[in-house]
Amino acid sequence: MLSLILAKKIFSLFLIMIMSMSLVRLKIVKASDSKIMSILLLYLFFPCVIIESFQVNFTPEIQHGLLLSTIAAVIVQALLLFLGIFWKRVLNLNAVEQCSVIYSNAGNLIIPLVIAVLGPEWVIYSSTFLAVQLVLFWTHMKSTMAREPHMDWKAVFTNANMIAIFIGLILLFTGWRMPEPVNDAFHALGLVIGPSAMIIAGMLLGNMSWEKIKSYKRVPLVAFLRLIVMPLMVLVFLKYSGLSSFSPDGETILLITLLATATPSATTCVSMASLFDNQPEYASVINVVTATLCTITMPFIVWIYQL
Repeated sequence: MLSLILAKKIFSLFLIMIMSMSLVRLKIVKASDSKIMSILLLYLFFPCVIIESFQVNFTPEIQHGLLLSTIAAVIVQALLLFLGIFWKRVLNLNAVEQCSVIYSNAGNLIIPLVIAVLGPEWVIYSSTFLAVQLVLFWTHMKSTMAREPHMDWKAVFTNANMIAIFIGLILLFTGWRMPEPVNDAFHALGLVIGPSAMIIAGMLLGNMSWEKIKSYKRVPLVAFLRLIVMPLMVLVFLKYSGLSSFSPDGETILLITLLATATPSATTCVSMASLFDNQPEYASVINVVTATLCTITMPFIVWIYQL
């Protein structure tokens, strides 16, 4: 069963996070050391894996799959945005809470999970979700965190992952292939994405005290909305919308969209909160708590999807 495979893979990544956290607790490394690995992950590992995922033949199946993943990504992100605004009004969520509920950590987790559970050939379908999310990061999230209506379109199109998607699309449409040594190098980097992401999360967790986490009383509410309520609402839509009929691989492609939705709160929330001095510590606590709890909630969501 896929949910069991996912649970095993997430638990393996969780163990890596615990090891990394232990190094910080033992003062062998500092939490701030994670910044270098974060830069490598963002500007080297992810772009290489995204580009490699587009090294496939542009068959009708791929065309239909990309179209389906794009449609699903746009509709799901719009649904998450609407629900986030709804919960903000009903539960009086502040900017950090609202963005943490709406935006998942798809960038850091979806690619390694897709590679581990489904295989590298499926990564191409996660790129559309990342592209739509990147646009919203630098428009809606930025304006919400900065408390201003300014939209940073330059940041959208100069983002490393977005550039990688553009390069990948060029390679896909033209049929160009990278030399084998280059492709092998890109593939090798893809193998370390999952562990790297968990090492970073563990280092951040190791610097967080239990007293600090307990001081924020609404973290359980935000975590429940991010990890249970939002994914379940997306699950109902994906399962009963009939979208899977658009592609022979529709069920699996929509599962990738669901996985992207079920991940913890986006690390970009922490970055934006820090950039605009809008409760960055609170954003960090939410990120760490949801990253820990997702080891239980993600397999649960997938299990329900497969019923």
